[in-house]
Amino acid sequence: MNFELFIAKRIYADKAEDGERFSRPAIRIAMLGVAIGVAVMLVSLAVVLGFKHEVSEKVVGFGSHIQVLSLTQDQNYEIMPILTNDTLIRKVKQVKGIQRVQRFATKIGILKTEENFRGLTFKGVGEDYDLSFFQRCLVDGEMPKFSAKKASNEILLSQKVAGDLGVKTGDKIFAYFMGEEAMRARRFKVAGIFATNMNDYDKNYVITDIYTVRKLNNWEEEMSSGLEVTVNDFDRVEELTQKLQFIHQGTDRNGVTYGVFSIKDIASHTFAWLAVLDMNVLMILVLMILVSAFTVVSGLLIIMLERINMIGTLKVLGATNVSVRRIFIQFSIMLVGQGMLWGNVVGLLLCWLQQQFHFISLDASVYYIDSVPIQFNWLLILAINAITLLVSTLVIWGSSHLISIGKPSQTIRYE
Repeated sequence: MNFELFIAKRIYADKAEDGERFSRPAIRIAMLGVAIGVAVMLVSLAVVLGFKHEVSEKVVGFGSHIQVLSLTQDQNYEIMPILTNDTLIRKVKQVKGIQRVQRFATKIGILKTEENFRGLTFKGVGEDYDLSFFQRCLVDGEMPKFSAKKASNEILLSQKVAGDLGVKTGDKIFAYFMGEEAMRARRFKVAGIFATNMNDYDKNYVITDIYTVRKLNNWEEEMSSGLEVTVNDFDRVEELTQKLQFIHQGTDRNGVTYGVFSIKDIASHTFAWLAVLDMNVLMILVLMILVSAFTVVSGLLIIMLERINMIGTLKVLGATNVSVRRIFIQFSIMLVGQGMLWGNVVGLLLCWLQQQFHFISLDASVYYIDSVPIQFNWLLILAINAITLLVSTLVIWGSSHLISIGKPSQTIRYE
């Protein structure tokens, strides 16, 4: 063990009573400041990551990562369907990074009971559609088996729409659709009720089979409103959207031109809002690091003032300014290290408890989720600890230059 580290450990291990060492409360406050700063940073990061993940998952659950849609209108200004045949599906799947491709069709209709009615978008899906998102959000009933070959006459309703209309699972309800010449009616059974807490989607969509929607639109079997494309890596959504732009080239046999849009384009307002959260958490991280560094420096200066006689003695005995500075730098790093250790323990423990038991709830109508979400990113957690230690070390190193001020003959007589 070298000389500087030995002295630093003796100072750090000094257990004199507070009345004898006025620096001890300052050291505890400095350590507490570091611990609180690290804990706040970890909790803020985990909450923001969890919130972004939960909201993104819900938006993607309704619209997938990428959508291939028609850009062509007919003479009635209605969007024409695209030809989603097997050839197009194979072309899309050939792009590396594409995980799943599924068809969907939509039709505007009205659900009506004896007392209430509601205009909704009926989204038709088939057996190739991944309904795991709606399965996770299911609060009552069961998932229907939708098909592209026959009508199931079943629907999935959101809890909000079901409540507004006064229906429950197992109830029969009529739906009305505008046809080319007259109103068309269908009778559906409410098979299941889901709740995503995304009001923009919950209050506007009903899920049914794509066969029924195609029949209501008078479309052929290969016609759909579009394709939903799922990718392997969400971070590559924009890149893969650009790679799928070859679908733009030319038109199909019905004269329809296709467009490719990422979910970030379709739900741009939601993702722009989520991007603002990154700036908020960045500001919290910067402020907490600065507060931690300030408390450590304050504690260091108090220790230096209290130990000024010792500093003078060490210099008289031949210790250089660099050697004495190393003593207090190593002492401060021990202080920061213990504060960071407790900060990580407390911060990660709070996050784990919230993740497991959800003891902090939220208003789902405002925040889209019913409890504070938590997501761990261990790489970012390590980065926060590394940056905190680095910034604290640099500030401590700068403050230690004060040791060079003053002559040994003056500091040794300091009272």
